[in-house]
Amino acid sequence: MKSKSAFYIVVLILVLTGLGLAWLRHVNLDIPLVPGRTRPVWHIEARIDFVAEGEPVKVNLDLPGSPPGFAQVSEQAASTGYGFSIVDTPAGRRAEWTRRSARGDQTLYYKVQMIPETDAAKKSEVKQPPNPETVYWDPLQATAAHQLEEQAWEKSSTPISFARELIKQLTASEPDQNASLLLSQYPLPELLMRLLNHAGIAARVSMGLELQDARRYQSLKPILEVFDQDRWVPVDPRTGTHGLPENLLLWHRSGKSLLDVNGGSNSEIHFSMIRQTLPAMDLARLQFHEGGLSRLSLYSLPIEEQSVFKLLLLLPVGALIITFMRIVIGIRTSGTFMPVLIALSFLQTQLVQGIAAFVIIVALGLLLRGYLSRLNLLMVARISTLIVLVIFLTSMISVIGYELGVNLGLTITFFPMIIIAWTIERMSILWEEEGSREVLIQGLGSLSVAVLAYLCMRMPIVRHLTFNFPEIHLILLAGILTMGQYTGYKLTELKRFGVMRNNG
Repeated sequence: MKSKSAFYIVVLILVLTGLGLAWLRHVNLDIPLVPGRTRPVWHIEARIDFVAEGEPVKVNLDLPGSPPGFAQVSEQAASTGYGFSIVDTPAGRRAEWTRRSARGDQTLYYKVQMIPETDAAKKSEVKQPPNPETVYWDPLQATAAHQLEEQAWEKSSTPISFARELIKQLTASEPDQNASLLLSQYPLPELLMRLLNHAGIAARVSMGLELQDARRYQSLKPILEVFDQDRWVPVDPRTGTHGLPENLLLWHRSGKSLLDVNGGSNSEIHFSMIRQTLPAMDLARLQFHEGGLSRLSLYSLPIEEQSVFKLLLLLPVGALIITFMRIVIGIRTSGTFMPVLIALSFLQTQLVQGIAAFVIIVALGLLLRGYLSRLNLLMVARISTLIVLVIFLTSMISVIGYELGVNLGLTITFFPMIIIAWTIERMSILWEEEGSREVLIQGLGSLSVAVLAYLCMRMPIVRHLTFNFPEIHLILLAGILTMGQYTGYKLTELKRFGVMRNNG
């Protein structure tokens, strides 16, 4: 009883481990659970125009690092005649174009692909709370700022509500004299940032890009970010609404300059964007990176080896099917896993042509095996002879099929020749011992199980899961182990025992 309990505990561990690792791979590597799923992708292009003055040129553009609500898929630059590199600075990532000398109108492009995500709040979390920046006012401005802050404090309890009350005062249809004085000196977003920092609340002005399909010549718009508890919270400086608006990409958050151009003048930047959909699996490959579960991913292997494993990882599926068909259903086959190998070869051929090739080779092999039995050869020599004859038959059928323009002869080279030779030997012995009827039963059983395994292994979701989630095989192993404990009646035996029940 204890051994049974231990066995089922092991099976449960295998299932839970397989499901857990597959789910972690889905979450961490963004691999879809089903094939054919698509995801929206934003293609964003930043265009920089300036006039070069015949001097060495250096252009610096601030880039989005890990913007909340989005994940970067790929990036590239189009800059003929310019050197280009991505530079990591304490303030964040910056694109840098350089050229020894240039004159006249210049245009540079930076392109990036972004996909929407749902972890905007998580990406805004900050481990170390920032300190409010020191703000300096002249005496008159300081008095006006102090009065505005006092009025906002009375009607607020959190940094966000405090910012909202300040926005109400500054955007009123008829602002008071304090608000009018400060608005005449500073733009609204900058003024809000100064008031919040002066009140001891960390705030900054970021630049966001509103994503709209098929739009050109768009500019960044200022977004106020207020630090509340453990994250930066975007606040619209016009309406006071907080939270990240849908389709708003926070491009510039470093507090440094957005664009620096040395050796040029009249610089400006515009953005264009288009929304497309791409297969989720293609996006997962583009985002592939080493580390964590990626180290256990087959995508780290060369393409040639990936193609091999794509077929090999289907074998456990066939093993599960043949285990079920033999133990539970009770279908007799010639050999244990020979039908699985035949099904695997069917995947590289057409099903009808593959079945025809299998039947022809086995039939011819049985005829030749009948002649060999009269020579009284030893078993080793007999099987070796069969292997040579099977390969010879395959070559002949391939040549004949090619001359006739039929693909049948070309596809049989994928069959496991040694397995077929051994199958012919076993069927021949079975013919001698139990007759042609048993040979026909096991032969048809092998072929039917092979076809069933083929139909299952060629399903897109099966091919997708077995290759992209290798830990699924732990669940298949658990299923095989469980069926290995089955000692009940096979379904094919019900008819035989049903007669006894009727007689009783």
